[in-house]
Formats: sequence, C-alpha cells, structure tokens
Amino acid sequence: MGLQEIWFILIAVLFTGYFVLEGFDFGVGMHFPVLGRGRTVEADTRRRVLLNTIGPVWDGNEVWLITAGGALFAAFPEWYATLFSGFYLPLLLILLALIVRVCAIEWRGKVDDPTWRRRCDWGIIFGSWVPAVLWGVAFANIVRGVAIDADKQYVGGFFDLLNPYALLGGATTALVFALHGAVFIALKTEGQVRTDAVAMSRKLAVPAVLVAGAFVVWTQLAYGKGWTIALVAVAGVSLLAVVALTAAAREGWAFVFTTVAIAATSVLLFASLFPNVMPSTLDPSWSLTIENASSSPYTLKVMTWAAAFMTPVVLAYQGWTYWVFRQRLSTDHIPHSIGLKIGSK
Repeated sequence: MGLQEIWFILIAVLFTGYFVLEGFDFGVGMHFPVLGRGRTVEADTRRRVLLNTIGPVWDGNEVWLITAGGALFAAFPEWYATLFSGFYLPLLLILLALIVRVCAIEWRGKVDDPTWRRRCDWGIIFGSWVPAVLWGVAFANIVRGVAIDADKQYVGGFFDLLNPYALLGGATTALVFALHGAVFIALKTEGQVRTDAVAMSRKLAVPAVLVAGAFVVWTQLAYGKGWTIALVAVAGVSLLAVVALTAAAREGWAFVFTTVAIAATSVLLFASLFPNVMPSTLDPSWSLTIENASSSPYTLKVMTWAAAFMTPVVLAYQGWTYWVFRQRLSTDHIPHSIGLKIGSK
C-alpha cells in the first residue's frame, strides 16, 4: 500500500469521525423546535439542557472537519481545488451555517433576554439543519460524479447537483443525524427531557431506516464493489437494531448502533469512490484519481510522520474529554441565567 492509498484512507477516517461526532451535535440542534418548544422559562431551561449535552464537546468535534479539510488540501490539492470551486455555493452555505451556529452557541447565554435567546436558538437550528442536509448532497454528488473537463475543472451548474440521488443523500444525512441526536439526548439526560427524547427517537427510527436503506442500496447497486455489500448489510442491520433498541428505551446501545450505521455508510461512500476522488461524468479518463490529484511523495511522507505523532495525542485528549463529561443532565442542574441585562452598564 502506497502513501496515496494511506492518505485516502486517513481522509475517509477523518470525515467518518466528523459525521459520527458532529452528527449528534447537529441532531441536538435540529431538535430545538420540538424538545425545547415554548416560550416559558421552563422551555428555555429545557433548551439549555439540550445545549449543555454538547457544550463540552461540540467545538472539539468540529476540529475533525478542519483536519479533514487540511489533509485534503495537503495530500490531494487537485481534489481540493476542483471540489471547492465546483461545489462553491453549497460549501459556502455550509460554512455560513456553521459560523451562525458557532456564534449562536457562544453568545446565547451572554445576554439575559428572552428575545436574544430565541434568535440564538434559531441560529442553532439553522446552523444544524443546513449542514446536515448539504453534507449528504455534497458527498452523494462526489460518489455519483460531476461534469469535470480535461482541465480538471467543474463545468456544471448548481442545479446539476440537485439530482435525485444527491437529494436522497441529503434526506439520509438529515434523518440519520436527527435520529443520532435524539438518541444522544436520551443518553445524556434524565427526567422529562430524556422521556421526550426517547419518544422522538422512536418516531424517527423507522423513517430513517427506510430512507437510509434506500440510499445505501442505490449506492451499492450503482457505484459499489463486490465486497462493499458487507457495509450495506452492517448499516442496514445497525439501523434495524436502533428501531428495536429505541422501542425498548435502551439508548446506550441505540447510540452505539447509530454510530455504526453512520460509520458504515461513510465508509461505503469512500469505498465506492476509490480509486477515484472525483469521477467525471463527461469522460471517465478526465476523472480525478488518487494518482493524478495527489501531492508529491515527499509531501505525503512528511505528512505521514506528523500524523503518526499527533493523531494518538488528539484522540487520547478527546476521549478523556468525553469521559470527564459523561454524566447525565436534567433541568435541576441548570442554574439561573447570569447574562447581562438589556440596558445594564
């Protein structure tokens, strides 16, 4: 196995980790309008419980995307250039949504005013739903292939990206992330918030199985390889297990299986793509591959040594963070707001 194959696998691992970890972050924000509905003080406290379930970890989870983007730029610059120029508008929307989400999360508790907090809540909702949908659309298009010419330039339009397969991919990531988030909320809370999260996960389980099942089967039939049928089976069995486990209110094991389902689907997408990194629908010979899109061997070698030393440290630190903040939360744990009063000096 050469360095190009190794870095393709590492980028797949980074995006898989991002979808698993940031997936439940997005899911928590997506449930604000339902699990935190209302304008009463009690409803606001419930939303603060939801936010505190991801409070210690959400920004660390986003580092996986930053690292994946940096690795993509350094290891496969042609892939990075074509992807970010061709998918400029959807990736810009994702970036704007993530910026809005970051500001809303960080600033929500800075001012003790219901209107301020409601606006921040809508920022969290917007910043969760938009990436949850568009990441699925983007990666489905990468696997399906796009209009790339002989100069490695994307020559299609924005609406070419809104094809049936890509839209099904967007629906899949949205539903599965919402289910992943509901199960995570149930795992991290107690009392009425947990009860409502369990009920929500039961409602989402069957639609998520149907939509995600259709997507992974389509992926396998149209783009998969012989051995990737095993990944389809793992994803399907995992989602069926989630249906049974949510019905039994076994949120711990349900979270394990939503994690496995997301990971299996992500690996399926990258495995279906390999050895291409961006197939061309105009001419297969114009496709970007791990060979014609990669950096020099020396660059890949230096990156490999850096990754070998730093990756274990980062993983150990993030694992320690999850262990420290593993306790369940309830509305009784939420103190009164200490934000600034409007008009105060």
